[in-house]
Amino acid sequence: MSHDPLFERRISEALLARTVKAEAKRMFGGVAFMVRGHMTVGITNKGDLMVRFEGTRHAEISKWPGAKPMTFGKGDMKGFLFVDAGAVGTAASLGRWLDLALAHNATQPAKKAAAKATGKKKR
Repeated sequence: MSHDPLFERRISEALLARTVKAEAKRMFGGVAFMVRGHMTVGITNKGDLMVRFEGTRHAEISKWPGAKPMTFGKGDMKGFLFVDAGAVGTAASLGRWLDLALAHNATQPAKKAAAKATGKKKR
């Protein structure tokens, strides 16, 4: 299953309403929204929202409605959660997660854009 394009548009419009410049990038069968060069939120290939936030708040945030652990290897990834798409059906519920992710993003140094390849080989 691929992500829902309407969900992608909702996220994009909610970010624009917050005057956030985000770049949508296709990743892992879903889409990630890059803000200031950092993956901030995204949609998984299963349709869940992926959110990145301050890891010291992980125990608190993991109790929010719809939150699901993001597990790789032996444990949960602190500062990352999946959120059931049904839990972000309203603008307010989606906005709460976006604001959380954007607050964390604002604490990170902006990454410089990578130079684009020209396709020409150096000799």
